[in-house]
Amino acid sequence: MSPAENTAHQITVQPSGRTFQVPADQTILAAAIGSGVGLPYGCKDGACGSCKCRKLSGSVVHGPHQQKALSDAEEAAGFILACCARPQTDVVIESRQVTDESSYPIRKLPVRVAALERLSHDVMQVQLQLPAVDNFRFHAGQYVEFILKDGARRAYSMANAPHTLHSGAPAVQLHVRHMPGGRFTDHVFGAMKEKEILRVEGPFGSFFLREDSDKPIVLLASGTGFAPVKALIEHMQHRGIARPAVLYWGGRRPRDLYLDAWVRERQAQMPQLRYVPVVSDALAEDGWTGRTGFVHQAVLDDYADLSGHQVYACGAPVVVDAARATFSAERGLPAEEFFADAFTSEADKHGE
Repeated sequence: MSPAENTAHQITVQPSGRTFQVPADQTILAAAIGSGVGLPYGCKDGACGSCKCRKLSGSVVHGPHQQKALSDAEEAAGFILACCARPQTDVVIESRQVTDESSYPIRKLPVRVAALERLSHDVMQVQLQLPAVDNFRFHAGQYVEFILKDGARRAYSMANAPHTLHSGAPAVQLHVRHMPGGRFTDHVFGAMKEKEILRVEGPFGSFFLREDSDKPIVLLASGTGFAPVKALIEHMQHRGIARPAVLYWGGRRPRDLYLDAWVRERQAQMPQLRYVPVVSDALAEDGWTGRTGFVHQAVLDDYADLSGHQVYACGAPVVVDAARATFSAERGLPAEEFFADAFTSEADKHGE
């Protein structure tokens, strides 16, 4: 091992000036999380690009990652993926989403399956009871990872806001879509029983409401990407946040909008919230008379200018990627006002 590989290096984050050390065996992002520095991130696997930032000085080497997350041209222009980058020297990066208060301690804890409820033909709500003595803290919109027996991990966003933990036994809700042949989701829809004990780690992710802004909000969800968006809506209602917000929720068929009634109830209670359901592949038997097509296209159709907005997007990577690119290039959305959490399957992570 060379001296460069055997030495911890210092990372400085501008413009905040925050610093932290990266041990030789860690990536920049892993060390930032461990140090309580709130860098933006999503998948942690080089697939989504949420942790991409500009390197102002220093040298890094990248582990395997997808071109859509960081292209060769972007890397040549000085961008890095914090989740895959290992520093070879002290490094200065630019990331404007670093805040002291954005980071809660990452915890590993046992959870008990408290309830299982089918929300649709292929979506299960899994309610996980947290240890009563454990003060688990998170931002609405963040996610946890299940740690499976062989060390493999599966990430799911929490679908309820933190304030809901204080009523009765503390529990978080997850929305799990059945992926036939998927080891974990087959278990959820087959063998999982109430009172089963699982192990999770979290909270993770930088998908949470930036409350230091008064900009109007566009919420964009596809499929079970609605889970963290639901948590954001609950949080906004609880905190009395009156910023105008529009939810665009897309599914292939109407049944995929599995909590449509819940959204409509919140819309009736929150004058600032509008709801635009979008269906891409409705059948005649569905009797669908609402918006059709791709959900990100519905936003493009409705907004000529997004330069004064914030966008929070969650769902399939193809949807999030399309929204990120078109909202910026065609509607003027500042890149730093697009907050995303793209679901990445095991196939997505390996570019399959």
